[in-house]
Amino acid sequence: MEDLRIATAQFENSSGDKVFNLNRIEALTAVAKAQGAKVVAFHECSITGYTFARNLSKAELLDVAEFLPEGPSIRRLTQIASAHQMVILAGLFEKDAEGRIFKAYVCVGENGLIAKFRKLHPFINPHITPGNEYVVFDLFGWKCGILICYDNNIIENVRATNLLGADIIFMPHVTMCTPLTRPGAGFVDPTLWYNREKDPTSLRLEFDGLKGRAWLMKWLPARAYDNGLYAIFSNPIGMDDDQLKNGCSMILDPFGDVIAECRSLEDEVVTALITREKVTQSGGYRYKNARRPELYAGVIGADHLAEQKVVWLHSDAER
Repeated sequence: MEDLRIATAQFENSSGDKVFNLNRIEALTAVAKAQGAKVVAFHECSITGYTFARNLSKAELLDVAEFLPEGPSIRRLTQIASAHQMVILAGLFEKDAEGRIFKAYVCVGENGLIAKFRKLHPFINPHITPGNEYVVFDLFGWKCGILICYDNNIIENVRATNLLGADIIFMPHVTMCTPLTRPGAGFVDPTLWYNREKDPTSLRLEFDGLKGRAWLMKWLPARAYDNGLYAIFSNPIGMDDDQLKNGCSMILDPFGDVIAECRSLEDEVVTALITREKVTQSGGYRYKNARRPELYAGVIGADHLAEQKVVWLHSDAER
């Protein structure tokens, strides 16, 4: 298994404007190529935009969604991948012949679609159907998986994908800077974004605090460390519809260390070298070899308790 250089990117997407977003993906893919990467990962719904979809009807969402792999966005990604001899991972809304809508993330090379994953825990729009399977695929001799945003917060998803063979998991997000029940969470004032050239310090304090990066660092390194894997995290920066996002796209190694991170307040690409040695040297690798699944297989696979609900599947009135 050879060393592999992977890039992760951040950019400010335009809601519903696939042409603009694919042009940014092409430009940043060229940057990743110049940095020596063979693979570049973009954020959740990087082709379509994300937050604006919360206000779309099913008919409107179907109009945004595409059939995969025959849709125009896959064709365009294939052209970009071929022109730059790169593998590209990006996100969009998918539809099928039955009129179902999915949150999809695709891996595309110069010959077309390599892998497709459907988000297991979607919640931005009630018309989106949850995916129902894990995906593991090969890139340059490495086994890779995909989990989209909230999927990574359910720790069983990360462990299951890893146990299926993935030593690299792509984790595309649109996250941070939104209100939650945890202390310190909340929106970041868009005025700070528009004033970032005059006052970058105030914006960086918000982006790096508990509304943003400080929350991310409570859990993301643990996913990499506990499972002994590389986590390729990607996230937009700037305005996504009416919500401000703080980027921080990063790559974490199997020790849970950040080995590359976007720190600019603009569009950016960073790369890191992925090596087999770190996987086998990691604590997570040893811990998996020490597992005793006969003790907890029935517990991990058990149904939710009667009083528990999967929050994102229920309306406020049902909670």
